[in-house]
Amino acid sequence: MTPRLLVLRALGLGDLLAGVPALRGIRRAFPGHEVVLALPPALREAALATGTVDAVLPAEAPRRGVPSLAHWPGPPPDLAIDLHGNGPESRDALAALTPHRLLAFAQTTPRPPEWRPDEHERERWCRFLAAHGITADPEDVRLPAPTTASPAPGAVVIHPGAESASRRWPAERYAALTSEVRAAGHRVVVTGGPKEDALVLDVAARAGLPQQDVLCGGLPFGELSALVAGAALVVSGDTGLAHLAVAHATPSVTLFGPVSPALWGPPRSACHLALWKPGPPGDPHGDIPDPQLLRIGADEATAAALSLLRPGGTNAPHRRGEEAGVR
Repeated sequence: MTPRLLVLRALGLGDLLAGVPALRGIRRAFPGHEVVLALPPALREAALATGTVDAVLPAEAPRRGVPSLAHWPGPPPDLAIDLHGNGPESRDALAALTPHRLLAFAQTTPRPPEWRPDEHERERWCRFLAAHGITADPEDVRLPAPTTASPAPGAVVIHPGAESASRRWPAERYAALTSEVRAAGHRVVVTGGPKEDALVLDVAARAGLPQQDVLCGGLPFGELSALVAGAALVVSGDTGLAHLAVAHATPSVTLFGPVSPALWGPPRSACHLALWKPGPPGDPHGDIPDPQLLRIGADEATAAALSLLRPGGTNAPHRRGEEAGVR
C-alpha cells in the first residue's frame, strides 16, 4: 500500500501560495508517498494546480480556525505535517489521527525550531522543514503555466477586494488609478471574489470601464490564474491575487497596510513593487481600512503602476521568463 502523508494548511489562497515552496520541498522529499493537503474545498483546484499534492482533504473552520480532520479516510497517515500555525490546536487535530510520525511547531519531540514572529511566511516554513531534514527553497514559488486561455490577455488587472476591510484600499483610489492607466493607453480589467461584485462595479463605474472589462462573480481558479499569467500588470492589496502574480512572474504593485511586506510581501525584484508606510503593525483581519494603508495615495500607486508598463499601451501579454532583475 502506498504510504500517505497529510499536510494541514486550511487557510486562504494567499496562504496556500505562500506555502508552495514548503509543499514543493515535501513533495521532493517523499516521492513515494501520496501527499494529501487539508484545506478549504473552494481551494481544491488551486491546490492541485500547484503540482505539489496528489489529493485534497476538504477542511475548514470559521475565522481561519483549525478544522476537524475526523473525516480522514482509511488508516492513520504515515506522516502528518502541520503548516497551519504554531499552536497546539493544529498539532492536536493531526495528532488525533495517530500518525506514525508528526512534525509541528508545537510538538516537544522531536524538538522543533524556534518560532520567529518577524520571519517571512515563506522562509518560516522552509526553515521549519529544514530542521527536520527536508530541503525547501523559499524562492521556489512558481506555478505551472495555466492551460486555460486568458479572458483579457495583456490587460492590467485591478483587484480591489480583500478578505478583510483593513486590507482594502478605497474604491475611489482604485478608480483614480484605473482612469490614469487607461488614459496612458492601457486596457484595464477589474475583478474580484465571488462576494465582491458591489465593490468591482463601484470601481468600474467610477472609472467608466466598458462592460467587457468588468469581471464579476469571482472567476474559477483556472480562469483567474490564466488572467493573471497573461496580464501586463496586477494591482491589488495584500491578498491572494498578489501571491498569484508572483507565482506567474507577472509584474505587480501590492498595497500593504496592517502587515509589513517583510512578512508577506513578494520576493525582492524590480517587477514586484510593494508599497507600504512603516509603522506599528495593525490587525490584518480588522473591519476598517488600516491607517497605514490609507497613507498610500492614488498618485503614488499610479506612478508605481505606470513605471512597470510600457509607454503608450504597447504591452504584450506577459510571458514567463520576462521577470526583471532583482534589486
